[in-house]
Amino acid sequence: MKPKITRLCIYPKDIQLITGKSERYSRELILKIKISLNKPDHQVLTVQEFCTYMGLPYESTQEFIIN
Repeated sequence: MKPKITRLCIYPKDIQLITGKSERYSRELILKIKISLNKPDHQVLTVQEFCTYMGLPYESTQEFIIN
């Protein structure tokens, strides 16, 4: 059986699927989280950082991540 490939970084489309909100909301949320974590613009947001910020369990969000 082939292992499931998961990504480390999260994109606006993933956040749309998880939250049910618009792409614009998702992009703004990524920027808001990056500002709160003091991350430069060139760095990506990880799924773990998103889950921690939103208070979501990491395991339940993995099924929404698009490969």
